[in-house]
Order: sequence, then C-alpha cells, then structure tokens
Amino acid sequence: MVKRSLIGGVTGVLIAAAVPATANAVDSIDWQPCPNGEGAQCATIEVPLDWSRPDGAKTKIGLAKRPAKDQANRIGSILVDPGGPGGSGVSMVANADPFTEAVTARFDVVGFDPRGINTSEQLLCDETLSQQALDARRPTSQAEFDNLVSLNKQLIDSCRAHSGELIDHVDNLSTARDMDAIRAALGEEKLNYVGYSYGSLMGQQYAELFPGRIRAMVNDGNMDHSLPTAWDFMRTETEPVEVAFREFAKWCDTTETCALHGQGTAKVYGKLKGRAKAGTLTNPATGDPIGFYELSQRMFSVTRPVVWGSVATELKKLQDGTGTTSAATLEAAAAIKNPYPPIWCSDWRYPVKNFAEYDKLRRKLSAKFPNMEWSPYVDHALTCAGNPLKTTNPQKPLRIKGAPPLVMVGNVHDPATVYQWNRTAAKQSGSHLITYEGWGHTAYGNDGPSPCVNEAVDAYLLDLKVPQKGLSCPATETPGSSSSARALNPRSPRPYQR
Repeated sequence: MVKRSLIGGVTGVLIAAAVPATANAVDSIDWQPCPNGEGAQCATIEVPLDWSRPDGAKTKIGLAKRPAKDQANRIGSILVDPGGPGGSGVSMVANADPFTEAVTARFDVVGFDPRGINTSEQLLCDETLSQQALDARRPTSQAEFDNLVSLNKQLIDSCRAHSGELIDHVDNLSTARDMDAIRAALGEEKLNYVGYSYGSLMGQQYAELFPGRIRAMVNDGNMDHSLPTAWDFMRTETEPVEVAFREFAKWCDTTETCALHGQGTAKVYGKLKGRAKAGTLTNPATGDPIGFYELSQRMFSVTRPVVWGSVATELKKLQDGTGTTSAATLEAAAAIKNPYPPIWCSDWRYPVKNFAEYDKLRRKLSAKFPNMEWSPYVDHALTCAGNPLKTTNPQKPLRIKGAPPLVMVGNVHDPATVYQWNRTAAKQSGSHLITYEGWGHTAYGNDGPSPCVNEAVDAYLLDLKVPQKGLSCPATETPGSSSSARALNPRSPRPYQR
C-alpha cells in the first residue's frame, strides 16, 4: 500500500454546504494554493455535524483541487478518496495527480478529507491509549481479553474528551452525505467519484442514498459491508495471504535461483514458525527474538511477487542463523490524530464476547490456513471488542436502485479488500466488475499496474462507456524481479487505504 504524508495548514472561507445542486457555486469556494502542494488549490467548507439536524452545529471538511489541464474541454469535477479510515484525499491530490493524463486533462480532480481527518475538523484521541489498544489486540488469556476491552473503552472515552460530539457522527453514512454537500458546493449537478479501498464504502453508500445524483462512479478495492460475523471477516482476510504463500512456495521450489530451491519452502517456513512460537528464533545479526507475529508480519511480503526472491533469501538467513536481515520495526506508535477506531466502530460490529470465542476463531484459522494461520488484518476484528461505541452504520447488504451503470475494480490477489468482497459488492450493487488478475491493493490510476484496467476505467469516466461484461485484465507482475533489501517489511499494513 502506498503511504501518503499528511499536510496541514489549509485555510479557506467556510461556506454552508447546503448549496442548491443547480447553483453555480464553484466560485464561492475560496480556493487558495495548498501548502507544499505545487499546482494544487485547497479550501474548506462547512457541513452539519449531525445530518439529522441540518440547522445545528457545523463541522469543517477540507478539500484540495487540481484543475483540469484542458479547460476548454473540461467535463466537470471528479471527487476522490484514498480510503482508510484515516486516509487523506487532500494529501493525495495535493501531492500528485492520482489519475491518468487522459482523465486529469478533462476533469478538475478534487480530494477531500472525511470528517475527523487531517484538514477537516480532526478527531483526536490519546496517543498512549491508541498504542496500548493496538498492542492488546492479540490476547492470549481471558485476563488479556478483559484488558483489551478496558483499553478500547478508555481510548474511545479519550476521543470523546478530545473531540466532543464529533465522535458520534463519523460513520460512513455521514461521510456519504458530506460528499453530496461537496458535489453541490462545486456546482455539479451529478457526481463523478473514484473511491479506493475504504473510500469504496463511501461510494457504495452514496449510491444507496443518492442514486439519481451520479454521473460516473468507480469503486476500486471494495469493502464488503455485508459480512455478518467475525469469522467471515477473519476467514476472508486470511485466505489470500495463505494463497500467496502457496504461490510463493511453488515458485521457489521450481526456480533454481531461489535461495530455498530444493529444500521444500513450506517445510522450511514451518520449522521457522515453530521456533518463533517456541521463542527460539532469533535475528542472526542482533540475537533478538523473533516471535510468531513478527515473523508473520514479515511474511506478509509474500503478497508481493516481485520480492519473492528477497523473501526467500531472508528466510534462509533466519534458517542458517547468519547474515543481516531487515530491521524489525513493529507497528509505529499511533499519532494523537487517530480517527480510525471511532470510524471503524461506527461502521462495523463483530462481537467477540470473550477469550474462549477468540481462541476458537484463531484455532479455526490455523486449521484452515496451516501455513500462514493469520493476517495482520485479522486484528481489526477486535478494534471494537467490548462495544465501546454505538455502531450507527452496521453491516447490511447493498440496496441500490435508480443509479446509472456503476463500475468496480477488484484484484484477484488483493490481501486487504479481498477479491471475494469485490465480487459480493458488485453483485449486490449491480456494478460492472473489472477484474485485475494480479496482485496488490487497488489497480486504477497513474501508478497502477494494469494498462488494461486504466483504459477501461478511462473510457467509462470520459465517455460513460461501460466495460464489457466479465472484463478481466492479465497480471503484469514478474515474480522475483526486485532485489529490494527490505523485502520482509515487518510493519503491519495500514487499514483499507490505497
């Protein structure tokens, strides 16, 4: 996943969001040059804090825009969000052109920061509690599970103390209504939107609420907001990592240049995993222990075929006890600007009532996926253990009626928003699914892996040409083509963000 830095200091005249959809309101937004964003313009608008009380308190939403390069043939504005929860559309647009040259020529590209994030009114939480709650999401006893529940509650209480009523209004339905306010403020009769990862949920639920206000919508890397149980979530998130490991092992066992060729890759990893669980696996350069979770986080790199050669080399170093492996920097401490837990808990409820239930789920994962046993994404299921915040937007199947043709993009080997989720969301919404047969998380854009995907999405955005039914684009990755020294990246992947 691409990590994007945040920018701050955006200023602008605050305007009411309830601008009529037919108004020529684009000039009423006070666009100013973005700090550290060459060629981009930034601003803010106001929207109701609580959409059920539109005349009540307001909250601020940050925007960034890159004007269409061919203004004479400009089609309109296209709104974009990179996902998260916590990703910044302002940073995404201020830092670079996210789309192809064909699209940026004809559209003003507008990124937004969902409520609580970056240049919008920020949802602040206690830094220490944020890190403690992250660290506690892998309990090994009922006492540790109880501690997690307590930390989750303390964290949400700290968010409320720092951020007031905002914490009760950060669900995705509120964000979808904010998107319609942005559309109106831009003076657009119809919305053009590209949502990545968690931003796909924003698009899906916008289409439920405002199906008649869409010109074109592309959701790339789709969430499945109908997954009913913690097991469904954990199982679907772990399966692609297990599949990736098997593909890696098959490649290594049949490729003479692989460092583990002839040794049985799965067997080697199984022994290393056993040592990690027993506490006897160490970093050969430092002597520091490498436990199961650190090893598993490192092995998450099997979801990137280009670094399979380096993954095998580092596994051999661990096996032989010699050489220098990648530095082991575990998940970075959460910043005090940590909107993820309240947003996630507003949108998802996966009750896991005690340690016995959690332990049963983890044992089922190990039995079903014996090589990897776990994915870092599994931990998200315990973000809301103990129900510390009301889930105001709980899971349910999509119900979209009256929308124009919609497009979704899904990667077969996506380890985050897994392909099964994309198929389900496309079926429920009636969207035209473009399948990318390759790897990675999301596919469309100026740095995307697939010209085939880009061409199909461009034709849809520019000319409303719907992709052919069942369009499938071939993988472009070459296994083992990178010699990156940091193949085994031990950081946990971020939530659902491009």
